[in-house]
Amino acid sequence: MLSVYRAERRKLLAQLSTRVLALVCLLGPFAFAAVLSQQSGVPADTLLGVWVHSSGYALSFVVLGFAGYLGFPVLAGVLAGDLFSSEDRYGTWKAVLTRSCTLQDVFLGKLVAAGTFALGLGALTALSSLVAGLLFTGSQPLVGLGGTVIGSGECLALVLASWLLSMLPLLAFTSLAVLFSVAARNGIVGVLGPVLVAVVMQLLALIGSGAWVHALLLASAFDIWHGLLATPKFYGPLIIAAVVCVLWGGACAWASWRILRRRDFAGTPVAKRPGWSLPLRAVLGAAALIVLLGVAGNWGPTAVTRARLEASIAPAFNSLTLLQQRELGRSVPRGAKLDARTSCARRSGKSEGAGDDWSCTISTIAPKAGAYPLQLTPVVYDVSVKSDGCYKAQSPPSFVGQQTMSDARGRNVVNPLFTIYGCFDTTAAAHCQEGERCAPAPAVPSSNSNPRGSGGGAAATNARPSAAQRKVELEALRKAEHAAGPRVMREILESEKTVQREAEKPEGE
Repeated sequence: MLSVYRAERRKLLAQLSTRVLALVCLLGPFAFAAVLSQQSGVPADTLLGVWVHSSGYALSFVVLGFAGYLGFPVLAGVLAGDLFSSEDRYGTWKAVLTRSCTLQDVFLGKLVAAGTFALGLGALTALSSLVAGLLFTGSQPLVGLGGTVIGSGECLALVLASWLLSMLPLLAFTSLAVLFSVAARNGIVGVLGPVLVAVVMQLLALIGSGAWVHALLLASAFDIWHGLLATPKFYGPLIIAAVVCVLWGGACAWASWRILRRRDFAGTPVAKRPGWSLPLRAVLGAAALIVLLGVAGNWGPTAVTRARLEASIAPAFNSLTLLQQRELGRSVPRGAKLDARTSCARRSGKSEGAGDDWSCTISTIAPKAGAYPLQLTPVVYDVSVKSDGCYKAQSPPSFVGQQTMSDARGRNVVNPLFTIYGCFDTTAAAHCQEGERCAPAPAVPSSNSNPRGSGGGAAATNARPSAAQRKVELEALRKAEHAAGPRVMREILESEKTVQREAEKPEGE
C-alpha cells in the first residue's frame, strides 16, 4: 500500500491541475486581501464580512466560508475524481495488478493519497488566509457571532480550530469523488460530480423548515465552525455534523471498494457501443432522489423559529449597543443591559423556517418624567436567516446610522449596529417560549443618554442593581407599561408602517 501511495503521490505532484490548485490555495487569499485593502466595500452578505477591514481574522473566516460553498468540493473533485477512472482510460489495470500488490493495496494507496493531498491543500489555504489577513489588516480583536468581542489570542485559536473542523467535510467530499471515479469510470463525472452534489445540497438547504434532512446534508457540515464563535457557544450541531461526515466518508469508501472488487480485470475487455440507457437511468434516479429530499425538507422539528431568533438577536443587539457606546467614548459599566422588547415575524407565511423576509423590531424602553412615563425607541431590522440558524440583520441608516462612524478619537470605524451577525443552536430549546418577551433582564437606562447618538442605537444602562432593587424596578416598570401600553403599541405600529412605506417607495424619491 505504501508503494502505491508513493507512486500516486508522484503522479499527483506531476499533474498540472494539482500545481494550479496549490497556487490558487497559496495566492488566492493574498489576492483577495489585496483587492479588499484597495476599496471600502466589504462582503457584507458573508458572515463576519463587514469586519474584514477591522480584523485580519475576519478575512480568514470569510475565505473559509467561500471555500465551504464551492472551493472544497472543486478541490476534492480535481484531486480524486480521476484517480481510478484514469486507469480505465489508459487501460493500465492489468499492468498495475500484476505487480507485487493486491487490489486492496491499490485501492487504499490511492484513497490515502487523495486524502493526504486534500488535507495538505486545505491546510495551505488556511495558513495563507491567516497570514494574508494579519499582513493586510492586523491582529485586532474580532466581533464574533452574537456581538461579543473576541481577543486576538482566542481569535487565533478559533481560526485554527475552525479550519481543522472543516477538514472533515473536505475528506468526505474526497471520498465521494472517489466513488464517482470508480462507479462511472469517467474522469469528467468524477471531477464534476462532487461540485454538482454540493450545489444541489446548498439548494436543498433553502427548502423546507425541518431539521432532519438539513442536518444530514454533507454541504451543511462546512458550517460546523459557527457554534465556536456564537454567544453563547454551542456544540450540538458540531457533533452532529462530525458524525455525518464520518458516515458519508465511510459509506462512500465502502461503496467504492464494493464496486471495485466485483469488477473483472482478467478477461478480455468487450467493446460496447455507449448507449443512453444507463445515463438516463442515473439522471432519473438522481432527479427522483432530489424531489424526495425536497419533500422531506419539512420533516422533523422546526430548526428556525421566531422564539429562537428573538432569543438570539436581543442579546446581540444589547452587546453591540454597549460596544458602540464605548467606541463613542461614553462610560458603560460592566454588566450594563438595555431594557428592550423584541418581536420578530416573517412578511410572508408562518413565522418559522429559513428565509430573507424576516423582520425584527427591537424597542428600547426608558422611563421619563411627565404624563407619559415611558420613552420608546423602536429599531427595525431586516433579517436573513439560514437553515443552520445563522442570520444577518441590517437596519436602515435612519434608525442606526451609516455603516461607518467616527469613534471618540476621530477614527473611521464600523458602526456595530449597522449589521448584526449571529447564530443560534437549532438543536436546543429556545430560551423563551413563543409569544413571550425575549430580551435582556430589565434595568433602568441612564437619564443622560442619547438613544441614537452619533452612530445610532440605544444607550447603555447604569450599574447592575441588586436583586431587591430589580424586583422593585420590575414592578414599577410593569405598572408603567400597563399605563402607557396603548401608546407604546401605537408607536410600534406607526414605526413599522413608516418603515414599510419607505421600503415600498421607488428608488430616487
